[in-house]
Amino acid sequence: MKNRCLFTWGILTGTCGTALAQPGLNEMQQARQELTGSFFSSIDASLVLAVIFGLIGALKIYHNWQMGKERITGDVAAWFFASLFMVLAGPFVRAIFGI
Repeated sequence: MKNRCLFTWGILTGTCGTALAQPGLNEMQQARQELTGSFFSSIDASLVLAVIFGLIGALKIYHNWQMGKERITGDVAAWFFASLFMVLAGPFVRAIFGI
């Protein structure tokens, strides 16, 4: 019986000790503000990269088409999905971090 009480007391004090060791609210707010400040520029960067991928892809596909390459559907799909991935990367990261 005595060992059981000591074991229960040890678990309760250990749990309370770890609960008090959590980081403060000020540090969490500061980390969120830093993340918010640098995050919107990364969304803009992903959109700019999507535009660049789209333009380069369109130029390469147009060039290959004018040179007589018959099978360009794979190139069209590859460049389209590369730019689509970059467009969707910004909102995906925003949803993960909850900003």
